[in-house]
Amino acid sequence: MKKHTKIYMDYFGYVLDDFIPCEVCGTRANDIHHIENRGSGGSKSKDHIENLMAVCRPCHTRYGDYPQYKEMLKQIHLKLL
Repeated sequence: MKKHTKIYMDYFGYVLDDFIPCEVCGTRANDIHHIENRGSGGSKSKDHIENLMAVCRPCHTRYGDYPQYKEMLKQIHLKLL
């Protein structure tokens, strides 16, 4: 299990077999997404719960790597914290 996935699951009390909902649409999440992505110059220091959100593959593709959606994703995620 990747470090950022473990951080997310531990914070919310999930185990591997749990249904983890996509924070955007509510379907089953497939990925733990870095809101401030590591591929754009980020580092492992971005592995904190405020920067991690569960998303399904379609939402990850649609919103995940586009700067214009970062603020929307942050606002959705902050409601859960």
